[in-house]
Amino acid sequence: MSQFIYLHGFASSPESTKAKDLRDRFAQLHISLTIPDLNQNDFTHLTLTRQLQQVESDFPPAPEPVTLIGSSFGGLTAAWLGQTQPQVERLVLLAPAFGFLSHWLSQLGEQQVQQWQREGFLPVYHYGQERMLPISYQFAEDAAQYRESEIVRPVPTLIIHGKRDEVIPIESSIEFASDRPWVTLVQMDSDHALIDVLDESWQLIREFCQLS
Repeated sequence: MSQFIYLHGFASSPESTKAKDLRDRFAQLHISLTIPDLNQNDFTHLTLTRQLQQVESDFPPAPEPVTLIGSSFGGLTAAWLGQTQPQVERLVLLAPAFGFLSHWLSQLGEQQVQQWQREGFLPVYHYGQERMLPISYQFAEDAAQYRESEIVRPVPTLIIHGKRDEVIPIESSIEFASDRPWVTLVQMDSDHALIDVLDESWQLIREFCQLS
């Protein structure tokens, strides 16, 4: 059986609502769900590259298969690991942060982006720690290297995305799925957090991952 790993979102933690909900549901099936802390006690210097390296180091020895479940920025991370790591046999992406950088930078506005670049750090609210924390501009520079058009390895993928997502528009997932026949997109009447559709999401995940 696959090893299951859950990747939480940006400025979140392993104690998020979705992480704890999934951990409990997997436990009821007597299946372990690994949930690494992607903050690594240094949220300020977080990058997509660092997350990829961290999660890869949590993989079991090859060729044991891995199923990744990722939320938002964790979903983007999972998608890239599916591209680069042959052990990944299945992906579940919850409101994956495709186009994350462009959405975020446009929300910040040109003036604030220039200030971030000039000063080196930008204060953002960290939901896991419930306080403002600085994020290095290196985060943006690193993320800009990754082009989602290069994610082309045909890994069976389930995307669950809310139609009312105010953080990552559902159009991002629609576009991603449109030319990748191995991707199944389920549109939910929900927002970015997907908290109000946890039961429905779990039924989809359970069926997709063939969990008995």
